[in-house]
Amino acid sequence: SGPHGLVEDKDGNIWYTGNTGALIGKLDPKSGAVTEYPMPDPQAKDPHTLIFDKAGILWFTVQNANRIGRLDPKTGEIKLLTPPTPKSRPYGMAVDSKGTVFYVAFGANLVGSVDPKTLAIREYKLPDPASRPRRITITRDDIVWYSDFSRGYLGRLDSASGKATEWLSPSGTTSEPYGISAIDDIIWYSESGTTPNTVVRFDPKTAKFQTWAIPGGGNIVRNTSVTPDG
Repeated sequence: SGPHGLVEDKDGNIWYTGNTGALIGKLDPKSGAVTEYPMPDPQAKDPHTLIFDKAGILWFTVQNANRIGRLDPKTGEIKLLTPPTPKSRPYGMAVDSKGTVFYVAFGANLVGSVDPKTLAIREYKLPDPASRPRRITITRDDIVWYSDFSRGYLGRLDSASGKATEWLSPSGTTSEPYGISAIDDIIWYSESGTTPNTVVRFDPKTAKFQTWAIPGGGNIVRNTSVTPDG
C-alpha cells in the first residue's frame, strides 16, 4: 500500500496514507487489525500527508492528483476537494487554533487553506514565483511557517493579511529546507540539501538562526514530529 504519512488519533489508532495503494489505512495496535478506506476517485492515486483537526476529522493531501481529502472516521465517508490551481500538488498540512486546515502546494508558489465547515479553499500566493513550499507548521498565534524547498528559504505567512516574509536558510539557496515543526513558537526544521543534513532552530522574536549537523548524516530528512512534552 506504500504507507507514507502517519498520524495517531485520540484513541491510539495509527492512521496512514497508502501512497501507492490509493487508500487511507487505520491500524489498531491492540488487535493488529487494519481497516482500509479506498479513494472514491480513481484519479486520486497517491494520498500523501494526513492530519486530524480538533473535531476528529481526518484531512489529507493527494499530491499528484491535486486533491485535498476529508475522511470522517465515524462513517468512513471520504470527500475529495480540488484546489483552484491545476497541478498545484498539495503536500504538507497543519491546522490552526480555529480549526482551519492549511496546506502547502509543492507544484506552485502557494499556501492553501480549507474552511472545515464550508469546505471552501483559499489560496495565498507567495511573493517569488519560484517558491515551492514543501512542509508547514503553525505557531500559537496562528502564523503559518513553511519550508521553501526550491529556493532555500524559511517563510512566514500571516493568513489574516496575506503578507509573506522570508529568510534565507543558513546553508543558502541549495539547502532544501524540508521537515518543519514549531515548539513553543520556536521554529525547527531540517536542511535536506546539505551534507550532512542539519537541524536548524529559528527564533521569530530575534530572527536568529542556530544550526547543528546531524551526526549520522541524515541523507534526506523529510519530516519532523513533536512529542507531547516538546
